[in-house]
Amino acid sequence: MGRKGVRRTAAPAALAAAVALVLAAPPSAGAEHRTGAAAVTATATAAATAAATAAARQDASPTPPPPRLPRDFRGKGKWIVRDLDITVPFTWEGRNGDSQMTAGGPGHPIWFTNLIYHGTLYTLTYKWPGLNEHSCSRIPGFSLEDLNQGFENARFVGRETLRRTPQRHVNHWRVGVVLPQLPPGNHPRLPLALGDIYVDENNRGTFWQVLQFGVQNLYDPELDEWLVMDTFEHRPGTVTLPARCEPPR
Repeated sequence: MGRKGVRRTAAPAALAAAVALVLAAPPSAGAEHRTGAAAVTATATAAATAAATAAARQDASPTPPPPRLPRDFRGKGKWIVRDLDITVPFTWEGRNGDSQMTAGGPGHPIWFTNLIYHGTLYTLTYKWPGLNEHSCSRIPGFSLEDLNQGFENARFVGRETLRRTPQRHVNHWRVGVVLPQLPPGNHPRLPLALGDIYVDENNRGTFWQVLQFGVQNLYDPELDEWLVMDTFEHRPGTVTLPARCEPPR
């Protein structure tokens, strides 16, 4: 997040390119050992059963509540910029309504931090390929409540499975800013910022994966970046305003 006011602003921060995301459960164990017509029949039956189960589950369940970032949390994962072939360590922590993302570090090709701190949104990019400016961007009047209010307008995409280790059963949401805001019809529109948010199926305050795409990712040639969480705990983290950032007024 950080482009003199627009770059790397908004919910959750500038993200990065394509990550291997599979939205279906893996095939049944042992299926690859079957041969001939029996294998085809078993595979088709398993697929039909899985599809029917998923459809019944979705039909029986109401739309879940939208994502909501908690006041206190801590998690670790990866920040992925696929078009630059960069993956770096990532932390995301919250304390008393403040929150901080940090990707990379001094020994990595990218390094930045984004904060919501005392009602102000900050972005400081220490390192990024081709970047020479390293000022701390400060946008007052943005809080955790503002972020969560924005999530209230998210659109529910569906219930999905992130096939990782361990697998994550998630609710997939989409948020976006499209300009200008015009009624349906043949009008020119610009997708200024789009985000796909994957929160735990049983806890809308547990964020497992986020893709952000748009002008807020202006440092990245493909305008898209990912964060993928390995852990996410609901206990207070650590939030520290960098020394080169001006304190809130």
